[in-house]
Amino acid sequence: MSVRHINPEGLSHNPAFSQAVVVEHPAKTIYIGGQNGVNAEGKVVGPTVSEQTAQALRNLATILESEGATLANIVHWRIAVVDGHAFNEGLAAFQQAWDPADAPPAITVHVVAGLGPGFLVEIDAVAVV
Repeated sequence: MSVRHINPEGLSHNPAFSQAVVVEHPAKTIYIGGQNGVNAEGKVVGPTVSEQTAQALRNLATILESEGATLANIVHWRIAVVDGHAFNEGLAAFQQAWDPADAPPAITVHVVAGLGPGFLVEIDAVAVV
């Protein structure tokens, strides 16, 4: 079995956490840490749930692509949305990123009091290749 901690190019790098952890044997499982609406420079992309969700999904796709996977390989999403913000905006961004022909993964949604500074949404995921 191998365990690799990855921080693909195109995402912000932080010494306090890995963007994802990949476990291989016999299948490859990718545990992706919470992704926010943050660009490669570590800056929040916009003030709306829609903008931040779209960026978080791009971050997830970047991680998956670095491991030869796509959003279709995700078997579980965990989504946190800050209380008082319309999640339907995030759902619209998700529907633009997700191919309706793919089987939907299990999803858990949490409404939270707050996240990091300026963050309105955070998405973590587990993918199997």
